[in-house]
Amino acid sequence: MMDKIEQFRALHIPGDPLVLFNIWDAGSARVVAEAGAQAIATGSYGVAEAHGLHDGETVPLDLVLANLERIVSVTGLPVSIDMESGYGDTPDEVAASVGRARDAGAAGINMEDRRPGEAPLVPLAEQAERVAAAASTGVFVNARCDVFRGRDASAEGKALVAEALERARAYADAGAGGLFVPFLADAECIAAICEDSPLPVNILWSPACGDRAALAALGVSRISHGHQPWAAAMAMLGREAETVLGGGVPVYAG
Repeated sequence: MMDKIEQFRALHIPGDPLVLFNIWDAGSARVVAEAGAQAIATGSYGVAEAHGLHDGETVPLDLVLANLERIVSVTGLPVSIDMESGYGDTPDEVAASVGRARDAGAAGINMEDRRPGEAPLVPLAEQAERVAAAASTGVFVNARCDVFRGRDASAEGKALVAEALERARAYADAGAGGLFVPFLADAECIAAICEDSPLPVNILWSPACGDRAALAALGVSRISHGHQPWAAAMAMLGREAETVLGGGVPVYAG
């Protein structure tokens, strides 16, 4: 297992970003692996919705881990799972939950710095303890930093970058392996964070981000696609179902 963790860690290279086309179950993991992925990563939103539930740790941990085991069974690639806020009220509970994920085959996890259903960020000192607990298990912890969520990077960029870097330093000291800064597409802010972050930087892709080369040039180490692959698959399913049920011929015919 440690070999997979170190293999996954080594894929995070500033300027040569790892691309994660996020999946939600074993079937989607197999398809993405066969498409040439270097690693596999779940997105909590897609996993929850695929089980008829909603994002926000509504999926029981036992079900999250059973899903992980099925994913690991169909690929030899490193697998990272989105553990939302860490599935624990205390650092000890976080360590226990993440330890179970490691034992089920996870090479890495994502962990948010907001609690389920809450908008404010967890205070930095408290979140650093939670990150340290997760990192104590040995897995690669991608510490999510939500300072840009719902904020205007063009107007508040300098202050938000400073806040993100403060968290990056604290999470690095706590043993995190990466810094995930979603909801950010501003090139100047991304470049500033990549330049000064002690951790490799993960960006959530959006059309405004440009392509892989554009993010690579800014120093990004990892590009995630979040719930977007699941949403695209469900949109296609809906369109095809409407076509067939309306008496038409589906695109995939023949």
